[in-house]
Amino acid sequence: MNALGRHILVEFTGCNAEILNDVAMIEKSMIEAAQKAGATVINTNFHHFSPWGVSGVVVIQESHLAIHTWPEYRYAAVDLFTCGETVDPWVSFDWLKTALEASYSALEMKRGSLNLIKKSNYKPKNIRSESDSTIENGKFKIERNVWFTDKDDQQALSLRYSGDVLFNEQSPFQQVRIFDTLAYGKMLAINNMVMCTERDEFHYHEMIVHPVAQLSKKLEKVLVIGGGDGGTIRELFKYNTIQKVTMVEIDEAVIRASKLHLPTISSEFNNPKLELIVGDGIEFVKKCKENEYDLIIVDGSDPVGPAQGLFTAEFYKNCHKALTTQGHLITQGESPMFHKNTFIELNHCLKGIFGKNQVHTMLFHATTYPSGMWSLMVGSKAGLDPKIDFNKQFAKEFSEKNKLKYYNEELHSAAFCLPSFVKELINQ
Repeated sequence: MNALGRHILVEFTGCNAEILNDVAMIEKSMIEAAQKAGATVINTNFHHFSPWGVSGVVVIQESHLAIHTWPEYRYAAVDLFTCGETVDPWVSFDWLKTALEASYSALEMKRGSLNLIKKSNYKPKNIRSESDSTIENGKFKIERNVWFTDKDDQQALSLRYSGDVLFNEQSPFQQVRIFDTLAYGKMLAINNMVMCTERDEFHYHEMIVHPVAQLSKKLEKVLVIGGGDGGTIRELFKYNTIQKVTMVEIDEAVIRASKLHLPTISSEFNNPKLELIVGDGIEFVKKCKENEYDLIIVDGSDPVGPAQGLFTAEFYKNCHKALTTQGHLITQGESPMFHKNTFIELNHCLKGIFGKNQVHTMLFHATTYPSGMWSLMVGSKAGLDPKIDFNKQFAKEFSEKNKLKYYNEELHSAAFCLPSFVKELINQ
């Protein structure tokens, strides 16, 4: 060999877009491509971006394999670099071409041409030895470093996970996945956006239920739109006055994924007081009787895909009609930092239906949601002010009895105290 290394630059075109957007599949294919060529894999580092695209590298003892994918163009750029004569990068190339179902163009370059460089007499002062922690059964133990990234053009949240996707299904409505993250436990992602994690889900689920449930003098019949992970109904069933909860979730795959992999969140799906309907919540509300529910909770995702209709005036007018005269509605209102326009429009929409003084906005910390600041909006048919029209002592006893992790009687009022910039947004 007349060079130190072989370097193949590949452009894969016409690839299977679903594969290009599957970080677990890409990592698996890259590891296999290295191993098929006889390389020794040391570690991997892969990121999945939202809404699409994967970037990553497999470090091998003989150098590296790197990739970046553009699923929307069915294109991947791949870099195969091997040193020495023991590993043939074209074997890796052939494996990836088949794995990605791709056409290609490729260019090989010799790196470190021995016609241009000469070996020196350099001797390292310290000879490194491999740590016992990197050796397993006499072979290198692969250290996997795979990341899920939820991002837009300006900012991102990344969580490292085990590399295995526990649940992965493209339903008729959306892509539903469960990842096992290292810092936040199991995570539900829909269309590559974080919905909830085991570590911080109680922030959201306690706040979408308890501040508004504490206002009701007679909480018996509740309607939940969405909420397929089960966290909202888990919190609702902590109220012994409830006679029936009707939950309408459009995507059965979300329910099934949560039951399989998020048991602490989905623990109340077998409650006899639950009526579970797999169907369209928007259509369900259209057909509701007047004065039917004491509380309606809209636990939907961001306003894309099947959740888009949950952010319309028609939907909330139908909800208003379905509430009793003393009823309340609560809906997730997005982030005033990340989704400012949607946040403002939803607030004005609710005020147009419930009345300006009967809509109240609260904020809470959502550590795995964009910006970390999230909102909930309450519409009160009863005309109550949630900051003051609740029994503080009962809220205290309730939160202590149920060992709530986020909500308490002091936080109840404080959540409705808004920063000045948020006040300005909703008063425009």
